[in-house]
Amino acid sequence: MTETTDIAGRLEAVRAKMKDAQIDALWVPRADEFLGEYVPVHNERLAFLTGFTGSAGVCVVTADRAIMFVDGRYTLQVQTQCPSPLFEHEHLIETPPQRLLSEQLAEGDVVGVDARCLSLQSFETIQDCLASQGIGFQATGQNLVDEIWLDRPKAPVAPILLLDQAITGMSSMDKRSAVADVLDQQGADAALITQLDSIAWLLNIRGDDVPHLPVLLAHGLITKEGHFTLFTDVAKMADGFSDHVGDHVSVAPIEAFDEYLAELSKGVSRLLVDPQSCHAHSPLICMDHGIELIRQPDPAEMPKACKNATEIAGIRKAHHRDGIALCRFLAWLDEEVSAGHTHDEGSVSDRLEAFRRELPELKDLSFGTISAAGPNAAMAHYSHTNGTPASLTMDSVYLVDSGGQYLDGTTDVTRTIAIGNPTAEHKEMFTRVLKGHIALARAQFPHGVGGNQLDILARQFLWEIGKDYDHGTGHGVGCYLSVHEGPQRIGKTPGPTPALRPGMVVSNEPGYYEPNAYGIRCENLVVVVENDHGMLSFESLTLAPFDRRLIERSLLTDSERQWLDDYHALVFQSLSEHLNDSDRAWLTSMTAPLAA
Repeated sequence: MTETTDIAGRLEAVRAKMKDAQIDALWVPRADEFLGEYVPVHNERLAFLTGFTGSAGVCVVTADRAIMFVDGRYTLQVQTQCPSPLFEHEHLIETPPQRLLSEQLAEGDVVGVDARCLSLQSFETIQDCLASQGIGFQATGQNLVDEIWLDRPKAPVAPILLLDQAITGMSSMDKRSAVADVLDQQGADAALITQLDSIAWLLNIRGDDVPHLPVLLAHGLITKEGHFTLFTDVAKMADGFSDHVGDHVSVAPIEAFDEYLAELSKGVSRLLVDPQSCHAHSPLICMDHGIELIRQPDPAEMPKACKNATEIAGIRKAHHRDGIALCRFLAWLDEEVSAGHTHDEGSVSDRLEAFRRELPELKDLSFGTISAAGPNAAMAHYSHTNGTPASLTMDSVYLVDSGGQYLDGTTDVTRTIAIGNPTAEHKEMFTRVLKGHIALARAQFPHGVGGNQLDILARQFLWEIGKDYDHGTGHGVGCYLSVHEGPQRIGKTPGPTPALRPGMVVSNEPGYYEPNAYGIRCENLVVVVENDHGMLSFESLTLAPFDRRLIERSLLTDSERQWLDDYHALVFQSLSEHLNDSDRAWLTSMTAPLAA
């Protein structure tokens, strides 16, 4: 049986389940009940049903159609993995599924979805959109894809890791007490904690259930007294867990979560729920049982984002060792290119990972490495694993965006590298991106300023010549947690943005992408600090040189050159003694001061 026939059979099987459930269309998102950025293999329902392996997408199945919705990153991939005529293809942003359904379904039709796989906010927004046309949008109860996935992989069963307070800097009891104070201020009796990194942070534990994200698959509930109930696979609990977390933490099977929520109204009348991060299924149960929802951000989100002194010290150590591995890689790459060995994106990515794997503290990569040669780098979130990796070519640029997960910190760094002799255009655009990076890195701003107020600093030199980039300038980063952490961010998206606060770690990553030609990004992680003037500023955490061969020095001001020289001096001082003679010589050349 061919793969296409397998997919066709799965679509027919799920249509039979739809008929039994009396629904006219089924909404299948690339998500699971934990709504995280990464989905474990056993929850890759969209990939099982359709064959599509991208990181974002929705399939809508009706009695006679299967429509794949993906964004611009995956327009080519979806055509290969989900071919016509079995599938139709639509743009996820330009033609949202709810709009198409509202136009093409009849009044009285019903769309079904596993409410565990949509946030409460998304569920209600889609429901309202379809209701305006007389179309129902309702939870299916059981996931219909699960019912036909007979050889579904088993969920991971690795035991949890108990993180010592010497790494976390704060006990679980103190963290839960701080969150309990937030609940009291909000007038809530309890809160659902569904973000996996919030659960891990609150209990000072880490897991191995999700690729690149060191968390435990679980749900949680915390009361205004700081009592916490963890719902998970109890077999994963490590010896000493109770002593580690302290009093008033209980563990229950995750299968008991729905039943627990159904009884929750006996002691809870007002429940805090983050509508953006909590799936719809659990709040719907609570509302059905008369519980009032307080719709507010995850109460652990802000204290988790503001790293304490112990965490920041660990993060600096993680970046130091990560910088050693990255410099060894960059020196190796230069040597290989000089010898005429340009390799391909996959082998180069593997080599970088090998350098990181030599570090005993490395636990995992923090995300799948973006290894992009030439025109592929013009796709900001390109993955060489989605096809045949391209070879690096001379007189071009290579972009590599990568990071590591260490016990004491998470790293994320992008460097754009000259392969051979860069063109004048390469150098101008790289320098304009670098100028934006420097402007943001040097920013000084008062308390209360949000990242959307600083974003223009990074874009200004591109805007001068009518250019821009289509992604945010900075995202939050956790401490041995998510490489994409909220609520802190830097971007031009309108609307309120949380103020940046001391201890927050964010990326500084302006870029430029010339379609079908090349891509450039300069990314460091920085930490927000309070300076001697009582203002806030950024301190660089990442330690790796920028490629001097791509700099058009005439475009830099004296103060910009001084910042870069100071940064490169810090990189050399921090890393040189940990490199062999050959790599140290390379670093000496790459961090030499720019000519005035």
